[in-house]
Amino acid sequence: MPEVTASPAQPRLLDQVSDAIRRRHYSYRTEESYIRWIKRFVLFSGKRHPRELGAPEVTAFLSHLARDRNIAAATQNQALAALLFLYREVLGQPLPWLDQIERAKRPARLPAVLSSAEVQRLLSHLQGAKWLMAGLLYGAGLRLRECLKLRVKDVDFEYCQILVRDAKGAKDRVTMLPGPVREPLLGHLVRVKALHERDLASGRGEVELPHALARKYPRAACERGWKFVFPSYKLSVDPASGAIRRHHVYENYLIRGVKEAARAAGIAKPVSCHTLRHSFATHLLERGQDIRTVQELLGHSSVETTMIYTHVMRKGARGVPSPLEVTTSG
Repeated sequence: MPEVTASPAQPRLLDQVSDAIRRRHYSYRTEESYIRWIKRFVLFSGKRHPRELGAPEVTAFLSHLARDRNIAAATQNQALAALLFLYREVLGQPLPWLDQIERAKRPARLPAVLSSAEVQRLLSHLQGAKWLMAGLLYGAGLRLRECLKLRVKDVDFEYCQILVRDAKGAKDRVTMLPGPVREPLLGHLVRVKALHERDLASGRGEVELPHALARKYPRAACERGWKFVFPSYKLSVDPASGAIRRHHVYENYLIRGVKEAARAAGIAKPVSCHTLRHSFATHLLERGQDIRTVQELLGHSSVETTMIYTHVMRKGARGVPSPLEVTTSG
């Protein structure tokens, strides 16, 4: 990919983008995504600096993505967000017309949901940490990233609850700690503690802290409470700071595990980690839980988002019996 250069007195454009993103505490995944889209935009525009480009080039790029690359709506919106950030926050050249571009609408699709029996079959083909993680996705309604980023201090065994920190939309929420997971999780955390003590003895006991906490509480990075509940089996280099630390397990660890378990369980439906969260919400509603409670447990900003699960509850299509059933029963 091209390297966008700047004058010797200024940092490179991509370094400026990284600095602006980190000042706003965006995630590293967002940083990677924005930089990737900006590189593609520069390459598409003949490797010219974005300061030299304007409405025709931006419009042409977005049209190219939609027309020639046939990208998904969510991907197109991601590219648009990256360019909006570049011109408004980095270059200081907001493009008012760009704000008015209608974002591509994602097609409304109903989520895939497993039955309770299918969930049990799926979980029966998982073991150890994978079973625990899948149990939390289904039993507590966690997103995959929320499960990966879970810290020891945020699991409250006394009140049987989990505090989900800095979730989607930078919000915190509280959800339940499922009973069947409680004892196995306690045993798992004993092993995590032993791993932490070995890391401390070898001088590698620090963990990544969110935002500016490392400066405010210098010793917190070595405290057990800040350790990830599901740490990686190996040390890795932090791409932002270059520090060697033990991060949480890589997301493919569970993604592949769930896919393999679904195949082994003979489940024909498309199954992903997020399917377990969908099943959590649907099964709570089927058992009579108030939709507002389910909304809070999921962390949805709007109850309309939660209402999609009312369309996939186990009542048949819109709860209407087929005429064949009426005919055969008569």
